Amino acid sequence: MSNKFLYYFSEGSEAFHGDMTTMKNTLGGKGAGLAEMTAAGMPVPQGFTITTDACTQYYKDGRQINADIEKDIFEHMKGLEKITGKTFGDISNPLLVSVRSGARQSMPGMMDTILNLGLNDESVEGLARKTNNARFAYDSYRRFVQMFADVVMGVSKSLFEEEIDKMKAEKGVKNDVDLTAEDLKQLVAVFKKIYEDNEHKPFPQDPKEQLIEAVKAVFRSWDNPRANVYRKMNEIPYEWGTAVNVQQMAFGNSGDNSGTGVAFTRNPATGEKALFGEYLINAQGEDVVAGVRTPSPISHLKDQMPQVYDQFVEIATRLENHFKDMQDMEFTIEDGHLFMLQTRNGKRTAAAALKVACDLVDEGMINEEEAVFRVEPKQLDALLHPQFDAEVLKKSKEIGHGLAASPGAACGKVVFSAEDAKEWATKGEKVILVRLETSPEDIEGMAVAQGILTVRGGMTSHAAVVARGMGTCCVSGCGEITVDYDKKQFTLAGKTVKEGDYISIDGSTGKVYDTAIPTVPASISGNFGRFMAWADKARKLQVYTNADTPRDAKQAREFGAEGIGLCRTEHMFFEGERIKAMREMIVAKTVEERKVALAKLLPYQQGDFEGLYEVMEGRPVIIRYLDPPLHEFLPTKEEDIKEIAGELKITVEELKNVISSLHEFNPMMGHRGCRLSVSYPEIAEMQTTAVINAAINVNKKHPEFKTEPNIMIPLVGEIKELKFVKDIVTSTADRIIKEAGVDLNYQVGTMIEIPRAALTAGDIAKEAEFFSFGTNDLTQMTFGFSRDDAGKFLDSYYENKIYESDPFAHLDQVGVGKLIKMAVADGRATRPDIHLGICGEHGGDPSSVEFCHFAGLNYVSCSPFRVPIARLAAAQAAIKEKRAKA
Repeated sequence: MSNKFLYYFSEGSEAFHGDMTTMKNTLGGKGAGLAEMTAAGMPVPQGFTITTDACTQYYKDGRQINADIEKDIFEHMKGLEKITGKTFGDISNPLLVSVRSGARQSMPGMMDTILNLGLNDESVEGLARKTNNARFAYDSYRRFVQMFADVVMGVSKSLFEEEIDKMKAEKGVKNDVDLTAEDLKQLVAVFKKIYEDNEHKPFPQDPKEQLIEAVKAVFRSWDNPRANVYRKMNEIPYEWGTAVNVQQMAFGNSGDNSGTGVAFTRNPATGEKALFGEYLINAQGEDVVAGVRTPSPISHLKDQMPQVYDQFVEIATRLENHFKDMQDMEFTIEDGHLFMLQTRNGKRTAAAALKVACDLVDEGMINEEEAVFRVEPKQLDALLHPQFDAEVLKKSKEIGHGLAASPGAACGKVVFSAEDAKEWATKGEKVILVRLETSPEDIEGMAVAQGILTVRGGMTSHAAVVARGMGTCCVSGCGEITVDYDKKQFTLAGKTVKEGDYISIDGSTGKVYDTAIPTVPASISGNFGRFMAWADKARKLQVYTNADTPRDAKQAREFGAEGIGLCRTEHMFFEGERIKAMREMIVAKTVEERKVALAKLLPYQQGDFEGLYEVMEGRPVIIRYLDPPLHEFLPTKEEDIKEIAGELKITVEELKNVISSLHEFNPMMGHRGCRLSVSYPEIAEMQTTAVINAAINVNKKHPEFKTEPNIMIPLVGEIKELKFVKDIVTSTADRIIKEAGVDLNYQVGTMIEIPRAALTAGDIAKEAEFFSFGTNDLTQMTFGFSRDDAGKFLDSYYENKIYESDPFAHLDQVGVGKLIKMAVADGRATRPDIHLGICGEHGGDPSSVEFCHFAGLNYVSCSPFRVPIARLAAAQAAIKEKRAKA
């Protein structure tokens, strides 16, 4: 085959000229680290890497290792025999290897490892004689049988653990290390019997068969459930595949002068510059992770093995200086000799990431531009929202799982209605609002809840969007829940949770717990402002916010928002007297009656806009006119219909007739958006009056602001409908401005959220002075499925590798992205100075922000708590572009 699928550790660095990006892409992160450490002359047990390309080929070949690659593996094993002076499968001097995964992006614990491969009934005796240590030899063999059975064949690990525990109880010992050679020899026989009983064939004795089956198992683990979940969470493409590292074993379990451990060059929780880690004497790597014994802090190694400790500190320092980042290292000590098994850039908390980035700049190791890449944008969420107490969380067991719709952690008593949420909160109770799904009517209850849990709805459902805007924790689409509103209870995982019971939800992971888990408040250190200033210096995209209230706008400004890219006016109509006036407008039978009702809404709208303009102090504020279908403002329950009919002074029958007349089979594609103003021009007149009067009043009060309104007409698909509504806006605005005797500039633009609008953007730009891409609706109309219902079937699409991620969470750059690029090009061709942005939920998603940068947009707009994420993602995109051009 023409592709080179295998590389010895000793040739990796030279083959790729030390380019870590290319090395990681081909050799995986672990293989690249091993190659670099080998090139630097560090004590690395030698071996070879089977590339990520070989993994891709494995899947192309129907999950089989083809003959050419298999032949290459055995040829490299012969080369490794020459390097080590040992022979694979030999009875007297056996070469034993580990087989470990290594994706290009670190996926800790997600894939599989097999240690001590090459042992069989004969070579274990040879190893015992060679080392004069039968206990060590049989300890290695029993570990190998267990790992091979578990990882390669899928035999439950618990079957073997039960036998170990039984043996320890019989012998009256507490730890595995207290078992004798004879005990371990007996365990090997028991383990092999377990294997044979489950697999209906003897444990394989041919080391070559063991090796090929182990390599296949590691390749398979790329597609195991936990790896798939991790990849989806971290946006790691399926087609990347994993590399496999075959490495000579270094034995940490050969006696009291041996051991194994994991260490970081800095504290991964705090970022403090101090060696941090643990080790176990007389153990192998899985013992540290499994917790079979309590490890010792790495600092204790200085007392036990001072020379090894000093050597390790020297190597750790060299590695951090070489990679210019905090390193996560695995090591083994065999008979007093140190061996390095892995180094990689260490995972760290958000607070640690900020500190390490700033410290590395202060230490002269990296510059500010490089520091911007040392924090992942989505990590910033953890700094901006409350989190669960880590120690209590470890002991808590989840009972369900939904979508991580809005980050943060929340604990409170369960309530099932917005009214109850308000009532309980007034009494000082912390509540979690549990609903089948939320609607705009629930807004007041959502505002006072600690968290929101819904059965239905996706990442852009009403609950998710509103919760993110408020910075409230939300788990949506937890479809396993059965809610009974009448009994005020829900069931999940066989447990019944009643009103007033405590639950805890994690909006960052989607997990639900049936216990009260304490939270710790968000904390932003001094490093945050300094770091974000570096990001702002690098980025080109402006970052606006989606905000409907002065409170949200103020919060967004504190997080660095430079304007409001989306003010959803419908969210202003659900409080107190407003909803009553809105309903009067809906049930009105004549234009005059409608205008009377709208006149009641006008002062509320105007006051809201004045509040937003004052908070934003002259920065852009884009106000979207009424968008949702009118039925959302009307009641659905019988008792509510009776009550509201009385308030509106109409009969129950009349109100039911109105509700019936507004019923639509597909309301999201029905009578909404600009279509409302086409049918009822007086709505656009009222909203324009409020927008313009608010700007005039604020400019009188604060002439230094120079507020200029931006009016956005939603759901346009045809230039004529935009012109129709725009004419109402401009005639109303121009009249008010003239009567007020003031100079006031304003702009009228549109949301591009219908595919036809994107396809005809060149024409639409003749009337629209700005475009804002409403990617929530644009996505659902392009894909042809509802964002609220897609969660019911998308899991099947992920499992079958049709989609890798939720297109409502991460912008579809192939289809929806193509529409955006076309609209950008055609819009600018018509109107070169047109202002272009995005205001869907994708505006706070890092990969989507990067797309917006390269598509040539002027700004992105997102919920307040995602503003820092968008700022950082925009900076990283700008630096990537700069480097690509260099």
